[in-house]
Amino acid sequence: MQQDLRCRHDVSIKRTVAKMVDDGSGWGSISSALAPPRDTARQWAMIYRAVGMDGLLNMGSKKKTYDYETRLAAARAHVDDGRTLQDVMAAYGVASRAPVQRWCRLYREGGAEALRPKPKGRPPGSRARPAPKTREQELEERVRKLEAENAYLKKLAALRAEKRLRTGKRPR
Repeated sequence: MQQDLRCRHDVSIKRTVAKMVDDGSGWGSISSALAPPRDTARQWAMIYRAVGMDGLLNMGSKKKTYDYETRLAAARAHVDDGRTLQDVMAAYGVASRAPVQRWCRLYREGGAEALRPKPKGRPPGSRARPAPKTREQELEERVRKLEAENAYLKKLAALRAEKRLRTGKRPR
């Protein structure tokens, strides 16, 4: 049986982290008092300050998407107004640093338009269209279809005739 090597922490540890953050403890003291590594304690403390207990307990269960206005406002608050990432996360309810950092990078590189949602899938009209058929090609295709239909009807007539011979019935 293979053991899962990822570290898992139960809800009680996260609740204790939240209580220690409320009491004013830093993430270093949280890490030394409890089991999680320093980076994990720092991330939990930041998430708790940004989105509260629900965000901390539901962390990783569902990927949240943010609309254009929220992304733009968060990026402007950090880049233009100089607010810290943690303040921006708390103000806009973003539970992770990564999306805010990505939005800020895109905003610096391409402005507000870079944060607009991109269309999904293949663009319309990207499929190669066949060249229009000439009159001669259309007639050749029609002849092939009629020949196939004619062969089918001949085969059907032959099968019916064979069946009549086997059963000895007269045609109606």
